[in-house]
Amino acid sequence: MRRIWIAGLIALTLGYSAIWLYAPLSPALLARLWFLPGIGLLGALVANTSGTGGGVVFVPVFNILRDSGVMALDRTQVVAASFLIQSFGMTMGALRWSTGLHAQPVAARAVTLRDFWRVIALVLALSLPVMLATQRLARFDPHDVLLAYKGFSILLGIAVITTTWTVNRTRPPRTDIASIDLLIVAILAVPGGFVTALFSVGVGELVALYLFIRHYPVVLCTGTAVVISAVSVLAGAPFHILSGTVVWEVVVLAVPGALLGGWLARPLALRLGANRLKTLDGGWILLSSLYLIALNV
Repeated sequence: MRRIWIAGLIALTLGYSAIWLYAPLSPALLARLWFLPGIGLLGALVANTSGTGGGVVFVPVFNILRDSGVMALDRTQVVAASFLIQSFGMTMGALRWSTGLHAQPVAARAVTLRDFWRVIALVLALSLPVMLATQRLARFDPHDVLLAYKGFSILLGIAVITTTWTVNRTRPPRTDIASIDLLIVAILAVPGGFVTALFSVGVGELVALYLFIRHYPVVLCTGTAVVISAVSVLAGAPFHILSGTVVWEVVVLAVPGALLGGWLARPLALRLGANRLKTLDGGWILLSSLYLIALNV
């Protein structure tokens, strides 16, 4: 675990240093966007405590900033910035969740390592090819997709809150993942990869919300979704870099906050407890989805 941590921190440091060394940065724009570390911190805290991905914060917040005239980012630039920021924040969170589980004694683990990595491998095997193909082949206005996806997210968010305080309120979490749930997360992986390519968030959100509804431990719901989201954005980021759609000033300022949020998220999630975490997660998904729908109607 120590070697993994060292390798991960070296990779994050080298990646962030490369932006300062090689990316075209405007000092004037950096000065105007001084507040972005705070947005990066908020996005990473939400993303890595819930597993839904930082796009559930970055996309609506960047849209608000654009509409208020603070930042002139088009939709493609918003998605590109979200991919790059999450590549740092979600990777930090993935390191925290995965190494934290491995470091626990076997008797203290809420889920087995086999179930944890089986969910991750199954989802990524299906979602990554769909995401990468969508990035390169999709040539349409994603407006209708956004409305349908966020409408589905609202239903999931309501279901998470409802089941948390009714049928799942007092019964203990499930321990071993059921075959039917593996089948359903595999089915969700396909549309999840599709919407992740378009909006920088999707597959982690769908997996986390479904597993929350099914009442699995937080480490399985959130931890697997964080790792899935981290691998997804890392795989999708090169497309935006090569396309030249990344506004590097946004990324370089938001990343420090995202790294801090990724570091703090796991202990915060465990401290909140399952019921409060599920309620906050479902509530954020519900409110942010309603905002994006209202913005696009």
